[in-house]
Amino acid sequence: MTHQWPNSLLTKAARIRLIALDVDGIMSDGKLYFSANGDELKAFNILDGLGLKQLMAAGITVAVITGRQSPLTEKRMRDLGIPHLMQGREDKKVALQELVSTMDIGPEAIAYMGDDLPDLPALRFAGLGITVPNGYWLVQQHADYCTHARGGEGAVREACDLLLTAHGKLDSTLAPYLEPEA
Repeated sequence: MTHQWPNSLLTKAARIRLIALDVDGIMSDGKLYFSANGDELKAFNILDGLGLKQLMAAGITVAVITGRQSPLTEKRMRDLGIPHLMQGREDKKVALQELVSTMDIGPEAIAYMGDDLPDLPALRFAGLGITVPNGYWLVQQHADYCTHARGGEGAVREACDLLLTAHGKLDSTLAPYLEPEA
């Protein structure tokens, strides 16, 4: 079953060449776990990881902009092959503008996915703002799309499927998994 997205949303999504994502609340469930030794732990959804790899294989650039500094985030992004990671950036709109200034990409070609107030300026700057149902209400009001899946529970994969559908590449991305059994 695929989602049925409105044509107006697909039109915006078809222009996207870069998606930038927040980490906590988008790629993770937003909860911070600490071990007895004080080590920070967080869980990333495996569905999101494959979706991001499929998106990059389809030619869409992926970037991560987060307000926190975390070796776990650095490892996860390195494992996924995400080329642009900006950590410790509460000024996410400024970080996003710095990133795209080197890429010759206008705001209409950027999707930004975030869940809380530090994300709002970047979400409003981008041509396509995406949030999650467990995001802050004001961010939901300003987003072009609120996923059905919650942050950390497949929301990024849903956004990836939206972009792949809009670019006419979802079927070809899924085809290798649907080949008849030999």
